[in-house]
Amino acid sequence: MTKLPYKFNFDDPQILKALIKANHKLGELNGAINLLPNPYVIFNAITLGEAKESSEIENIVTTFDEIFKEMSYEKSNPASKEVLNYRQAMLRGYELVKENGFISSNHIIEIHHLVEPEAGDLRKLPGTVIMNTKTGEVLHTPPQNYEEISEYLTNLEKYINMPELEDTDPILKMAVIHFQFESIHPFYDGNGRTGRMLNILFLTFTKKLNIPILYLSKYINQNRARYYKVLNATQENLDNIKDYLLFMIEGVYQMSDFTLNFIHSFTKTMNEASQLIKERCPKIYSQELVEHLFYDFYTKNEYLCEKLNITRNTSSKYLHELSEQGILIEEKIGKTKLYKNAFLYNLIRLW
Repeated sequence: MTKLPYKFNFDDPQILKALIKANHKLGELNGAINLLPNPYVIFNAITLGEAKESSEIENIVTTFDEIFKEMSYEKSNPASKEVLNYRQAMLRGYELVKENGFISSNHIIEIHHLVEPEAGDLRKLPGTVIMNTKTGEVLHTPPQNYEEISEYLTNLEKYINMPELEDTDPILKMAVIHFQFESIHPFYDGNGRTGRMLNILFLTFTKKLNIPILYLSKYINQNRARYYKVLNATQENLDNIKDYLLFMIEGVYQMSDFTLNFIHSFTKTMNEASQLIKERCPKIYSQELVEHLFYDFYTKNEYLCEKLNITRNTSSKYLHELSEQGILIEEKIGKTKLYKNAFLYNLIRLW
């Protein structure tokens, strides 16, 4: 394996052309985020979608219905639990970037512990190889011992945080970081999900995005065969990196466009719901209520009480009225009543 920075001429005309296009669309996305009254409302929804897509790449497949059940009352679906672990890790990663202003190896390890609580620390036992599961062919042999893995991670940490090592376009650098992390393969499990999380955290760290609201996992999931083809080809010979870089740059462009469209759909849906509440439930309408209903996919009495600072009886009346008007969907689980946001629920199913 080669340590960073690589000796590669990134001033390739095709790469530069792709970067201009991706940066323009990414800038549009960040501008749209800045115009949102409360971007954290949509951030919550997109983070869940990303967690589902990234987990699916590892064949951890579940549905939004199962995820919502896991979030709210049924703690029985292992795949949904893993998706929610990913979501928690993403939120924690964003907190670490905001609090510290850098991304360290220890931060990556902390994030990984949330992604895969049972997978342990850095690999200590030799024998790990990346292979073609169908043919058994060994595609890549990552660093084998703890000291070597730690050494490569320290090198990666310096590359992430010290622009003087390679002061290049952040999108390009993000792709290089992702490739190097996947090649180090520092953990027994959870490397792919942790590495994909690192993509968006780096774009946030470099101020390309104000909040981590672009997710490449959907693009990678949709183009999984090609992703592994360009990744493996580059691991086999670093001279093949151009195709991998173009793949990742195109992903930033496509997912910036996708996320822009999702923001427009989300905003439109939220405005429609707001207008409906205003018309049908004028006595209880407030922007605070609408934002609470769209912050998560479901609510319940105690959540609404706390958010709006109202009594339990008042909250119960609000929820009953919103359910009668078809704005919320009531579900009774045992003695607990849950209320799903019908608008948001239908929107996220189109993800």
